[in-house]
Amino acid sequence: MKAVAVANQKGGVGKTTCCVNLAAELGRKGKKVLVIDIDPQGNSTSGLGIDGKAVKKNIYHLVLDKAKPKDVIIPTQWEGVWALPATLDLAAAEVELAGVISRETRLARHRGAFKDFDIVFIDCPPSLGLLTVNALVAADTILVPLQCEYYALEGLSQLMRTVTLVRRYLNEGLDVGGLVLTMFDARTNLAKEVADEVKRRFNDIIFETIIPRNIRLSEAPSYGKPIGYYDPSSSGAKAFSSLAEEVIERWLGKRP
Repeated sequence: MKAVAVANQKGGVGKTTCCVNLAAELGRKGKKVLVIDIDPQGNSTSGLGIDGKAVKKNIYHLVLDKAKPKDVIIPTQWEGVWALPATLDLAAAEVELAGVISRETRLARHRGAFKDFDIVFIDCPPSLGLLTVNALVAADTILVPLQCEYYALEGLSQLMRTVTLVRRYLNEGLDVGGLVLTMFDARTNLAKEVADEVKRRFNDIIFETIIPRNIRLSEAPSYGKPIGYYDPSSSGAKAFSSLAEEVIERWLGKRP
């Protein structure tokens, strides 16, 4: 099992889009995938077509020891994909966990329950708070979506500092295993310049596939569908299919 935290404290860079669509494409390619939504906004939950209001127990109950993994992991309607959903209840967890012993390891302690999955994606909030730290402690590696704009690299440096601290004190095996460029608009010089700079600085971990700015990708969540099911012929769907192949080769290729 490979646990991947999808993290970037900058909002609107495509974290949830990557989680939902990569999970769906990997499921279509025969992998067993779990999406853990640890963002109180619950966008991965709704993006997978799950009505959060209809879910009796979610990740909030898991991290506060009010439920076991088997009570909160549910199948989705998409081939090979399961979810550990989130609702706005999770917003209270940061406060409730503040004085709890081992508050940073509340998710990691349940890793054994995820061992039957090929890969687990943890969709992090757009912050570097306690929920994101829980995700980083539970993860083997980090996937960082980077929007092709001026402030992208500045935000990445902040994340790297947090990773260094988590590695030093809580999870020494954690690494930044992949960067993926998102919302790329080939019509602008800025997007090309940012892409070139990221490739120059992080050539060893960047994925070759670039996720384009695509209206169909933006529409799909409102229908509760991954892009591969909403519009499989779109450029966004083709990009995520290609990225899924890279993920398999990089992280899952050695599995029998």
